[in-house]
Amino acid sequence: MKLIGGLELAESIKRRHAREVRELRNSGVVPKLAIVQIKDDPVINTYVRLKQQYGKDIGAEVEVHKIGQNEARELLNKLSNSAKVHGIIVQLPLVDPAQTEEIVNLVNPDKDVDALGQNSKFEPATPMAILWLLAEHDIELQGKHVLLIGRGKLVGMPLERILRSSGIDVQTIGRDITDLPLHALAADVIITATGSPAILYPDMIKQGAVVVDAGVASESGKKVGDLAPEVYERDDLTITPPKGGAGPLTVCALFENLIKAAAEQTSSVGRQGSAS
Repeated sequence: MKLIGGLELAESIKRRHAREVRELRNSGVVPKLAIVQIKDDPVINTYVRLKQQYGKDIGAEVEVHKIGQNEARELLNKLSNSAKVHGIIVQLPLVDPAQTEEIVNLVNPDKDVDALGQNSKFEPATPMAILWLLAEHDIELQGKHVLLIGRGKLVGMPLERILRSSGIDVQTIGRDITDLPLHALAADVIITATGSPAILYPDMIKQGAVVVDAGVASESGKKVGDLAPEVYERDDLTITPPKGGAGPLTVCALFENLIKAAAEQTSSVGRQGSAS
């Protein structure tokens, strides 16, 4: 078995981010991320704390706004128009998920660093993280049959779009498909992001396949992925570890977008100033 972890790459990217933030600060710009959290949940709180810590480590500001869902429109309008805020995240899920599309599209596309809105200027963090991870470990997708399990807005759909635009042979299926083993056994590379514990078992994966588990679910108070634990008993797979795969890189990718947003918004203000 070959484990493909992201911790070492994440540390390298974090050091680069710290340098880039120092350069921005030296020019008078402090990258600032606003996290709008509507639902109070232990798993969500953990994700928010990870982002706060990463921001602190690289010298960026992270501001958390815990609000009721009925306050979202007013707050997002205020943040979208604030020159001091460079990136905005609506932390999902919401209390009422039916309003997700409406609320995420209230974020200024120039500040939509989570790329949840229709017109965001950025690529979503988890697909970026997965592609960084595969590139770091020299895993070539061209000429391979790639299976994406999960059609979610955060991972499956945007990753499919990115891969197709690169000419990759990719198939995307939902987690509720009845003949999942048939599709999985035909794939050279499986990327799963359903948030459903243990949907993929050892006898559902072809010999020598690459498997990226980007799913996150809560089971008995612990975070687990989409793979059944027995999958790790296979010695022929190239696979993400149970912890430290694409996860650490997802936070990096989010701050990659924030730093770009801060630099772009600052240069845009400079261009407007010089034009006037």
